[in-house]
Amino acid sequence: MSQGLEKATPGFLVWRLSMKWRVAVDRAVAPLGLTHAQYSLVASLYGMQGGGERPSQRRLADHTGLEPLYVSKLARALETAGLLERTRDPRDPRAVQLALTEQGQEVTARAIKVVHGLLQQLLGPLGGLDSPRAREFSRDLATLLDAPLDHAAMDSESDKEQS
Repeated sequence: MSQGLEKATPGFLVWRLSMKWRVAVDRAVAPLGLTHAQYSLVASLYGMQGGGERPSQRRLADHTGLEPLYVSKLARALETAGLLERTRDPRDPRAVQLALTEQGQEVTARAIKVVHGLLQQLLGPLGGLDSPRAREFSRDLATLLDAPLDHAAMDSESDKEQS
């Protein structure tokens, strides 16, 4: 274990791992003209499009965990770069649908390969991406992502402790 992290809280370790991953992905996809946030958007869109879906910005925001306003900003920048197109949803004129352009599909496919290599490196100590430990780790992360965090309840608990 990294020096000084033996007594770290799980929250701190999650933070450090997420920062390590974000920085690594940012550096890896920068030569392709992407940031980590843009990669998250186009890689998700790539998978959704591959499944025949043309998601709205809202749906993509829900899928990625990014704020809808941030997804809109990222989508505009990616549209300007020629990587995706934004069109009005014919069923809901308030909604904007997203789709990768041909160039966007090519760049995203390359980026996915690069990030997959990073993921293999990251999970190497657990036996690699396809190892039982890595699958268990993924299940544990998904469980934690599904756990609700009620900020209002936490605030009221904090108020009680201070009383």
